[in-house]
Parts: sequence; C-alpha cells; structure tokens
Amino acid sequence: MDKNDIKIILTDWNYWGSYTDSSIQRPRYTAILERYLKIREIIVCSGVRRSGKSTIITQFLKQYIPSENIKNTLIINFEDPRFRKPTLDLLNSIYEVYQEEVLPDRDHYVVLDEVQEIEGWEKFARFLTEAKKVQVFVTGSSSKLLSGEYATLLTGRHIDLEIFPLSFDEFILFKGITIENEIDAVKKRHLIKNLLHEYIEYGSFPKVTLIEKNDRRILLENYLRDILTKDIQKRYKIREFDKLEELAKYYLTHISTLQPFNKVKNALGISLDTVGRFSHYFTAAGLLFFIRRFSYSKREQILNPKKVYCVDVGIRNTMSFRFNEDLGRLIENIVCVNLVRKGYEVYYFRSKKTNKEVDFVIKGKLKIDELIQVCYTLDDPETKKREITALLEASKELRCDSLRIITYDFDGEEEVNGKKILYSSLWKWLLE
Repeated sequence: MDKNDIKIILTDWNYWGSYTDSSIQRPRYTAILERYLKIREIIVCSGVRRSGKSTIITQFLKQYIPSENIKNTLIINFEDPRFRKPTLDLLNSIYEVYQEEVLPDRDHYVVLDEVQEIEGWEKFARFLTEAKKVQVFVTGSSSKLLSGEYATLLTGRHIDLEIFPLSFDEFILFKGITIENEIDAVKKRHLIKNLLHEYIEYGSFPKVTLIEKNDRRILLENYLRDILTKDIQKRYKIREFDKLEELAKYYLTHISTLQPFNKVKNALGISLDTVGRFSHYFTAAGLLFFIRRFSYSKREQILNPKKVYCVDVGIRNTMSFRFNEDLGRLIENIVCVNLVRKGYEVYYFRSKKTNKEVDFVIKGKLKIDELIQVCYTLDDPETKKREITALLEASKELRCDSLRIITYDFDGEEEVNGKKILYSSLWKWLLE
C-alpha cells in the first residue's frame, strides 16, 4: 500500500482530517481514561462487539486534547476494508506516514483500533510506549484481547478497561433525560419506568438504543451473528458452527439458571469437551458470564455448576418470544451485569443443608459485603417467604447482615428474625 492510499484512509478516521463525531458522551469511562493516563502504560479497552470501545476513546481524545493540538492524535481503524491484509510492516508504514505528513509533537497519542488480527501488534505497541514515549490505546472485540493473552505479549506494560453496553443511567442520558438528584428521579419516575421496560426488552447497545424500535431486532441479530462468526468461529477456526450456534441459543434461552455442563451435553447431544471449550469462547468474546457458586474452597467453586448470564438482554430476547414470562430472569440478568460492570466479585450461594439458593453473593476483600435476591414481584406470600428464608439461611452461614431483595417496583425495609432486609425497586437500584 503506497503512502497516498494510507494518507487517504487516515484522513477519513482522524479529527485532523475529515472525521467528525456527534455521538453522546459516556462520562464514567472518560473519567477512568483520564485517571489511567497518569499511569503511562498501554491502555487496553476490551469488551463485547459494538459496546462502544472505539467511540469512547475517540471522544475522550477530542475532549482531552485542545483543538489546536489535535494533530497529536493518530487513530488507525483496522476494520476499514481498505486495509485488506494488515501486517506489522503496514503498521510501521502507517506511523511513518503520520509523522511525515502530520508532523505531530513528541507527546502524542496513538489508537490501534481492532488491531488483534495483526501478528506482532504488541511489539509495535511496546515500541511506541518505550522508545517513543507515546501514549497507546488498544481496542479489540476478539478473544485475543479479552482472554488475557495480551498480558504475556505486553509483559505487564498495560492497564485494562472493559467496556460494557450502556448502564441504565447512560441509557436514560441517551434518551435525552437528565436526573439532577433523588427528588428529580422521583418526579420523573413514570418516564423512567417506561424507559426501564424498553431497557429490559431491547437491551442497551448504544446504536440499538438510538434507532427505531422496528429495526432493533434485526440489528441485534446481526450483532449476535458477528460475535459468533468473527469473534469466535474465525478466531478459533471452528468447523462445527452449527453446534456453536446451537449452544449459544441454548444458553441465551436459559439465562439466570444453573447450567451444569453434563446437563447441557445431554440436552444438545454434544461432547462434554465441546461444551467446555465453546463456553469458554463465549466468555472470552464478552457475550456470556458464568457465575460460580460461593465457597471458601476454590476446588468446590470449580466443580460446582455455574449460572449463566448474557452481557445484554436485548441479544437474549432475539432468541425468545416469552418476554413477559421471563421478566424475573431478565431482571436478574440485568442485576448481574450491573454488578460485574461495577467490578464486584460476584457469586451465587446454595446452602449445603437445605439447598436454598441466594442469587448473588458480593464478596469484599476480607468478608461478604452483601447478599442479594432478585424477584419480579413479592405479591405471592409463598414467593416472599421463600426468598426471605433463603436470605436468612445464607446470612447465618456466611455471617453477613447486609441483606437486599431487588424487585421490579417495590421499596422499603423490614425486620425478620432480628435481621433487617432492604427492598429495592430495580430502577432506583440501577441509578444509585
């Protein structure tokens, strides 16, 4: 590829060229990136495909770098089809063209967007960081970034930031609603609850949130297909794509449930090894989470069956039409993703004595910080009794007195057997 072709492509993707951006800011990630800059390491932004990684970084650079110094940013988008077969030599050529044509200052910023397909990209990233003292950002949807392989490739010279689809407060912001304080939230509660229903049905990928409802299902189906084909099948050279797709659909229709690999194997008629490998690929691509049963024994955590959750309920809902019937499991999934997004160490709990289950155990550094049950409604006295009994048993076994039940729309507190239980409506809890 000659220099002129490279310059044309770079002009299309950079602020000092013809690139413009009118996307909505996500302040939480902007604040994190600004803090990470002080560490002066390679910043690796990973996450499920279409969660907004590239946009967040380019937004940040535009905001952080004064407009008169915007030449000090280089964004290289390797998903541009004009980079037919990107190589390490091409990467070096691109950087040379940037330096010769744009003439950046010594202190500048380089974004390697979707760079995982280039063999040896980590050497280039290290070269820029160590020899040129350049701040490098790396993004990728592929499992090569998400699985931790780059930790060895970069020999500790990196810091990670995982990007998720929109949190509920971001979702509301994308809908043009601002909430000043708790009183303002209460005033707007009817509007917020309507948006919550939309959040549960269509999920929170940024672009999906902004387009017409009639087009959302098609886009979500495309996202799922791209994750399975580009981030898993292509990366791992999987020939039996039908089995991969079948297992993905199985998990997506059974979110928020225990899924022992033996049970999955028997249900689908595929080998135990295949179930284990493919399940790992789903996790590496950021599509699914598998939550372990809490135990002080690591061996027991590994051996016990895991609960499965999807990174976005909108993708899950493309696989099932039982929306109203599955509201409880969808809410539980949303709670799980919110806890993982915030960086909590999350488990589920099952009593060895009575087999009663608590949905989430939040583990701190030295103790259990909170026990959480999730239930759509507690209108049925038997349901309420079951949820509370499980919480109280777990509280005793795990020595944790911070107990919470999250429902769709109920707030309050109650003392039962000397233990205080907090009730939180989902929308308020998500906005805390």
